[in-house]
Amino acid sequence: MKKPKWVVEKEQAKKAAGSETVWLFGLHAVRDALENPAREKLRLIVTRNAADKLAPAITAAGIDPEMSDPRRFSAPLDPQSVHQGAAMEVKPLNWGRLEDVCLGDGTAPPRLVLLDRVTDPHNVGAILRSAEVFGAAAVIGTIHHSAPETGALAKTASGALERQPYLRIRNLAEGMNKLRDMGYVLLGLDGEAEVELETALDGRRDRPVALVLGAEGPGLRPKTKDTCDQLVKIPFARDFGSLNVSNAAAVSLYAARP
Repeated sequence: MKKPKWVVEKEQAKKAAGSETVWLFGLHAVRDALENPAREKLRLIVTRNAADKLAPAITAAGIDPEMSDPRRFSAPLDPQSVHQGAAMEVKPLNWGRLEDVCLGDGTAPPRLVLLDRVTDPHNVGAILRSAEVFGAAAVIGTIHHSAPETGALAKTASGALERQPYLRIRNLAEGMNKLRDMGYVLLGLDGEAEVELETALDGRRDRPVALVLGAEGPGLRPKTKDTCDQLVKIPFARDFGSLNVSNAAAVSLYAARP
């Protein structure tokens, strides 16, 4: 019996995901990946200078580095990449299921950042860094139309990629409904909303909160807005414009702290 087309496509996607690798670069990103026992490490390329700086992490990881001439760095990176003489091929991290990751650690009501079509890896990397600083349980995007795990994202995240769960789910609205069933309050950031974020949080700080942010320019899609419990805004002192999405995420996480 011939398999349905959707079954074949799902199996092909799973196989492709299993073979996917990422090249991380830069001393900070490579060091943090080396020190992360959950990270599957495949290949490490370093210059002599970088090898000396990363020596303790390389020894702890038990990986044999390939030495490279700094003038002809042999890792398959974009020529514009600021690699600092260190690059490592790795498997993407698997953080597990949405329902498990978003339970939090039990010490305080968890906070999440949900991203609606935020595709810039530098923005997502900065958001991961803020999420780690402010103790978020996870950052969640979508498999399609959101920044994948890349070297540029990892470098911007400055180590947070190895610590802060970054989940990419198939359907954002479905994920939001699952979170609502878990008790989350879903607050969508929208510059045209009437209610300020801190006002919306009055009486709700003891509940799990998911902050939903859209891409710069288009913002949240209509379906995403409809799935939120409430649309909120960050108040501005002047009519200058709006924050970019990574800054908005940092301000929102601080404002929404338990």
